[in-house]
Amino acid sequence: MLPQKQAEEAMMSSLNQTIERDDREEEKEDTSVFSLKSFLWHGGSVYDAWFSCASNQVAQVLLTLPYSFSQLGMLSGIIFQVFYGLLGSWTAYLISILYIEYRSRKEKENVSFKNHVIQWFEVLDGLLGPYWKAIGLAFNCTFLLFGSVIQLIACASNIYYINDRLDKRTWTYIFGACCATTVFIPSFHNYRIWSFLGLGMTTYTAWYLTIASLLHGQVENVTHSGPTKLVLYFTGATNILYTFGGHAVTVEIMHAMWKPQKFKYVYLIATVYVFTLTLPSASAVYWAFGDQLLDHSNAFSLLPHSPWRDAGVILMLIHQFITFGFASTPLYFVWEKVIGMHDTKSLCLRALARLPVVIPIWFLAIIFPFFGPINSAVGALLVSFTVYIIPAMAHMLTYRSPSARQNAAEKLPVFIPNWTVMYVVNAFVVVWVLVVGFGFGGWASMTNFIKQVDTFGLFAKCYQCPPKLPPSPSNHTAHH
Repeated sequence: MLPQKQAEEAMMSSLNQTIERDDREEEKEDTSVFSLKSFLWHGGSVYDAWFSCASNQVAQVLLTLPYSFSQLGMLSGIIFQVFYGLLGSWTAYLISILYIEYRSRKEKENVSFKNHVIQWFEVLDGLLGPYWKAIGLAFNCTFLLFGSVIQLIACASNIYYINDRLDKRTWTYIFGACCATTVFIPSFHNYRIWSFLGLGMTTYTAWYLTIASLLHGQVENVTHSGPTKLVLYFTGATNILYTFGGHAVTVEIMHAMWKPQKFKYVYLIATVYVFTLTLPSASAVYWAFGDQLLDHSNAFSLLPHSPWRDAGVILMLIHQFITFGFASTPLYFVWEKVIGMHDTKSLCLRALARLPVVIPIWFLAIIFPFFGPINSAVGALLVSFTVYIIPAMAHMLTYRSPSARQNAAEKLPVFIPNWTVMYVVNAFVVVWVLVVGFGFGGWASMTNFIKQVDTFGLFAKCYQCPPKLPPSPSNHTAHH
């Protein structure tokens, strides 16, 4: 046992030294401009990773969770949030273990990642082969594509509550152009200030929703009838599955860290903080408005107009720009690798090469502007595999042989006594998400999504917009 332990320590020490050496080289390049730019721009600490995970996890879903509570009912809404939050933290942990395993094996082969960002599909390729690479690439890219689409839809939906002179489709055109500027952010290493600000924005919005709903009180004849239909129940549950499945960018966030082996419990701690935002806000808004939320998937639409609400809308707009960057940056990396531009050091050349990625995102946001229902559909069909089923299965297959388990770069966590328990937990994740998330959730969310298409049509000009009242003729009466 002692020689094996020494070998593990030597391997991890080698990995740490390589990472630290790369970071020192980067620091040498920036010594002349340390000061403010370095402080705001170069983030790779555990705290940076925590801010990135917490900021990216909740995003615009904060505004649709009350809608999910109206579909699920209060008790089920709270239970599903806690359950999927823990499930999401577990699979993020598995992804981090597989990343360390892949990177430690590559370091032994003297592979350098100085100008290369490791991505999830490359981890799958290195550990399990090309078929898993193809599966990971397909699911991850499709999920991130629609994740970016959702941010654009959310931007248009939110700004409409401040300025309704333009319809939501026009606002989507405008924000598509604004979000295209994320092509200039090189990697997750450069999201330090954005992650910090993003979490502050969602924190403000969550507590605004909570306090404003409590001060508003319950609407007249409020009803809390959920759950009433299986379709609505599983649609709401799948939206929450999506909420805590924001770790499609886990590998990229880890790769941006100076010491990625410290990531293991970052996502869990981020999730605990996110609970302090999502549980009070969703519960309070549902308590105040009840079944009205079934026809209002954006919580802002029911709260009265005020400077506080406008501040929340503006902050969420900025945050959605940040989250768009989080979702689209891995797509930029993939595209750069496809066209051979990933190693290019020129920021302007890389930005120009990335622009074609934004166009299909923009187009899809205009075709499917269904804020809320699209979250559930993406959760059931894409998140279920990308961030729950594939990581759990990949972990089981990577360590299926006794030698792989014996030589694992990271040992079992303290709360898992042996590999049998590890396999039981992973098998439970796969079966539960496959049956409840993908099966029932896929059926329910697609039924609901098709209903929205039938009701509003594709390219809907203004989804769930209240009818505008004609101007009153009384304003034109003569004065004597």
